[in-house]
Order: sequence, then C-alpha cells, then structure tokens
Amino acid sequence: MLAATPIGNLGDASRRLVELLGEADVIAAEDTRRLHRLVQGLGVQPVGRVVSYHEHNEASKTAELLGDVRAGGTVLLVTDAGMPSVSDPGYRLVEAAVAEGLTVTAVPGPSAVLTALALSGLPTDRFCFEGFLPRKAGERAARFAELAGERRTMVFFEAPHRLPAMLAALAEGLGADRRVAVCRELTKTYEEVLRGTAAELAAWAADGEVRGEIAVVVEGAGEAAPARTEDLVQAVNRLVSGGVRLKDAVAAVAGDAGASKRELYAAVVAAR
Repeated sequence: MLAATPIGNLGDASRRLVELLGEADVIAAEDTRRLHRLVQGLGVQPVGRVVSYHEHNEASKTAELLGDVRAGGTVLLVTDAGMPSVSDPGYRLVEAAVAEGLTVTAVPGPSAVLTALALSGLPTDRFCFEGFLPRKAGERAARFAELAGERRTMVFFEAPHRLPAMLAALAEGLGADRRVAVCRELTKTYEEVLRGTAAELAAWAADGEVRGEIAVVVEGAGEAAPARTEDLVQAVNRLVSGGVRLKDAVAAVAGDAGASKRELYAAVVAAR
C-alpha cells in the first residue's frame, strides 16, 4: 500500500494515513529517521516492523516486502514527503507486485507536483511532470531542446543550489519570455511562489542564495511559426557549445522543429 505523507505541514496528514501507520504489519520508509519524526508529530505508535526502503536498496528489499504481502501482511510504503513512486522509491515494488497479481492500493494525499501546478497561475488542463533535469549543462540543454515545443504546462523539481543554472538554461532553451512559477517550501511556514518570465526569475535566482525545496512550473509552448533554417542552425550551435555532440544536437533540434535531420546537418556544416 502506497501512502502519501505531508510535504511540509503535518496538518495535511489524512486520518487514514494515521490509522495505517499504527496498524500496518510492515512500514517501509525511505528514511526511518524521518518516519520517526512523522509518527511522533502525529502521535502514532507503530506496532509493525519498520524497514528502510530507498533507491540504494530497492532491488534487495523488494523481494522481502513481496514475501510479507504473500504471507497476508499489510505493507505500508512511505517516502520522505508526498506520494511514493513519483520521483521517489516505490515504482519497482509496485511493478513487481502487479507482475505477481498481488493487490496494490494507495492512500491519496499531499503532492508537491499538483500543489505547485495549482498555485502557479499557469494552465492546468494539460500538464506533464519532468522531475529533475540532468545535472550536466550539455545534457540539460539537450533536454530543454526536446521540450521547446511541448504544449502542456511542465512541472520540474530542482535542488536549490542548482536553481540559478536551471533557470538560466530554461530562458536560453525555451525563451526568455516563457512564463514560469518557482514554488518554494510548499505548505511550510515560509512558503513562497514567485511568478514571472524565465529571464526575470533567472535574474532573481542569480541575485542571492535560494533555500528550501523547489518545484518549477513552466508554461507550455504556443503555436509557433515554421522555424527558419538560420534559427535552427543557431539552436544546434548553442547545444554544441554546451557540450552536446553535433549529431545529437541536430537530431534534437530537427525533431522538435519537424525538419529534415540530413538537411539541417548539411546547413550546419555549410555555415561553418
């Protein structure tokens, strides 16, 4: 059973979560120390076995937890915050349980993705979750090149120390005027949502130290006019200067623009 836990404010814990924390036969926690603080704050005394379940031991612990389920036990999986398996451990366990025909259910609750989306002021009718971007500049630029034509609102997670570089790359790859919302410390005492263009928020992030847990919501692309070959060549060269291989840069830009990779490659070579 997957259970969503508060993303900041303990008052967001559901009654069902509190009951299951006190009744489950096994509680698998991403961080057992955080689980201890959670149950203390909620006034719960677990009666079941508590085990750690995180990205470094998922493979070995999954078989153990499946054994508990087969034996008729209730296994409750919780992560540090929000819904397990959404950018957190849990997918492997669910996949393995489904493959064996074991019952899997969830206790719904807080979600940083949906909370940020709702507060962003950007369209919510169609959206996608992109998680964390690559850390390397070239790979991050390539990902933004792939997403340049994405029409849906996009939600990202980012570490505070990498936010300035992420927003600068976003402004470069998706456009300085693209609307963005940076959501910080959601549901916590110092919750803050900053809204503006990519360029404005990149300047804000570069101006000082950003702290807290961050979600970034980005406006989807509008209807675009057919790109000129010169613009596509420049986009390829920007990716190459960021460390992306020429072949990969051409494929990413051509795919996004619906252009011929062979013709674009020839144009890039000719321009040099």
